Amino acid sequence: MLVVGATEPEVQPWLRAARHATRAVPTAKEALEALAEAPADLVIVDRERGGLDLPAVCRTLCEDPRVDEAWLLAIAPKGKAVDAALKAGADDYIHRPFTRAELLARASAGLRAAQQRADDRLVRALMVNVPGAIYRSAWHAGHRLELISDEIERISGYPPTNFVASQRRTMLSIIHPDDRERVMEAVADTVDSGEPFALEYRIVRADGGVRWVLDRGQLVPGRGGRLWMDGALFDITERRATEEALRHQEIEAARTEELRASRVRIVEAADAARRKIERDLHDGAQQRLVALAVEIRLARARVEREPAAAGPLLERLGDELGEASAELRELARGIHPAVLTERGLGPAITALADRAPLPVDIVDVPEDRLPASVETTAYFTIAEALTNVAKYAQASRASVRAAKEDGTLIVEVSDDGVGGADAADGSGLSGLADRVGACDGSLTVTSPPGEGTIVRATLPLGA
Repeated sequence: MLVVGATEPEVQPWLRAARHATRAVPTAKEALEALAEAPADLVIVDRERGGLDLPAVCRTLCEDPRVDEAWLLAIAPKGKAVDAALKAGADDYIHRPFTRAELLARASAGLRAAQQRADDRLVRALMVNVPGAIYRSAWHAGHRLELISDEIERISGYPPTNFVASQRRTMLSIIHPDDRERVMEAVADTVDSGEPFALEYRIVRADGGVRWVLDRGQLVPGRGGRLWMDGALFDITERRATEEALRHQEIEAARTEELRASRVRIVEAADAARRKIERDLHDGAQQRLVALAVEIRLARARVEREPAAAGPLLERLGDELGEASAELRELARGIHPAVLTERGLGPAITALADRAPLPVDIVDVPEDRLPASVETTAYFTIAEALTNVAKYAQASRASVRAAKEDGTLIVEVSDDGVGGADAADGSGLSGLADRVGACDGSLTVTSPPGEGTIVRATLPLGA
């Protein structure tokens, strides 16, 4: 506190006894010098002894910006001096004579007012300079806004005058309908805890555009069941767009890496398949044909020597040729079945079911022809899945379904076996996932232990 002028001698002792840090100067000029050294929250003003009167002292002090946040308490006798002091800039007054209690009460009120004035100026500065809309919303009065900064117009497209004291235009009214319930629940959860909140949600602007905002605030309870929400709203649309772009980049990078890895696996699987075909040809049909060539040369010599014995020998050679032809057809079927090329997916699925070592129910198959890549992928998906059923599932039955749904072919192979299959374990199912992925499709395996297995592939049919 700063006491200026010819006040009663007991003023300073009373203030110091109430534990107020107090300085005293006799003139307005010295008061300004004292304020330059250290600010004061409360300035108690009286006339100068033999100098300026009370209004002049008030006027001199108020012309200096260092007094802007201080509270001026004028001491004056009853009469015109009080009105003149108030017009000159005094904030409050006390008549003399006054008691110690009266002085201390006015001084305490002045300190609170000075603090409130400083707080108000801080809020005004924040409202002007913070890049967000600062607000106070009365939740006890239908969420009516009591205060909101001009920044709300840039964010929402609505001027602040549309919001203040309006029952229709509230913060809640501009929240996107799809986010409103979530926001209300999140804020309601903070009522009991008293903790501040930070929420990201969408708002609908006056022009119909949608923006993302960050709402940081806190519910503040008051007397009589009143409840306010104090907070600030920041436009984060650009930040959200950047984050979304980064997420897309990460997804695309992961997809590219998985595609690269799947292509490596497909190449490795193709190499392994070629080596297997080479072994099968070398160990089977090739050896049989080599043996047939030797026997044909022997048969020619025997025909020349024993024409009567040629018949049974030639019949046996024909049987050998038939078996060699069957082996070659079986190998060709593993590479690409002729029935799939000539007649389509339905007959090819029927052929797979007929050759399966357990009963297979065909639930549904497409009647018309599909793109070749889709038919081939669907065929080998079913073939591999039925092979796994026969080898590992310990199943009594299986079923196959291939149906067109919403521009895709859905392929499902299910069984009543032991379950527990894992698409990530073993080359069969993982190879299927690569084959399906190469067609921009997806493969899922549902196989709870003891409840059978469902292998499901979704293959886009294209335009």
